[in-house]
Amino acid sequence: MLNLNFHPAGRHFLTIPGPSPVPDRLLRAMSYPTIDHRGPEFGALGLKVLAGLGQIFKTRHPVVVYPASGTGAWEAALVNTLSPGDAVLMYETGHFASLWKKMAERLGLEPEFLGLPGAEGWRHGAQADRIGERLRADSSHRIKAVCVVHNETSTGVTSDIAAVRKAMDAAGHPALLIVDTISGLASADYRHDEWGVDVTVSGSQKA
Repeated sequence: MLNLNFHPAGRHFLTIPGPSPVPDRLLRAMSYPTIDHRGPEFGALGLKVLAGLGQIFKTRHPVVVYPASGTGAWEAALVNTLSPGDAVLMYETGHFASLWKKMAERLGLEPEFLGLPGAEGWRHGAQADRIGERLRADSSHRIKAVCVVHNETSTGVTSDIAAVRKAMDAAGHPALLIVDTISGLASADYRHDEWGVDVTVSGSQKA
C-alpha cells in the first residue's frame, strides 16, 4: 500500500548542503492567505525580494528569479550565453561539476574538463593557475567560457573564485566566467561584482 504521509515526526536537522531547514517564522508566514499575484502587494514584495537577493549575491546588477531547479539554472546560464559548438573550459571538482559538463555536451557545447586525476581531483577546489595556463595556450580565443563550481555539494570543497578571475585576467583571455554557487551562496563568502563573475547561478533549496 502506498504511504502518502511524507511528514516525519519531530524536527529533523540534516548536516548536508540541502534541503535547508525552514525557520518557524517562515513556516508561520506560509499559512497566511495568498496575496493576489497581480496586485500591488505582490509587486512591492517582488521588488523587495530582488533587492535583497542583490545583497546576498553582493551585486548591483539584475538578479533573475528562475522557476527551476539548480539544474535548470545551469541550463539557462549556458544557453543564454553560449552557442552550440562553443568550446567551454570546465573544472572537475566533484559529482555536480561532472553533471554540469554532461549537460554542456547535451546542449551541443564542447566542454574540456580540467582537474587532478582520479579521486584526487575531488579533494581540491579549482586550481586557478591551471586555468590560467590553459587560457594562455588558447591564443585563438576559441574557449568562450570558464565554468567553475564554487562549493561542490558532493565533496564540500570550495574553489577560490577570486583567484580564478585573477588568473583569467592575467592570461588576457576574454572568456566569460560562469559560477555555480548553488550550495555556497549565503553560507560561504561570495562576491559576484568584486570577483568579476559574469554569470552566477544558485538555488533557494540549498545554503
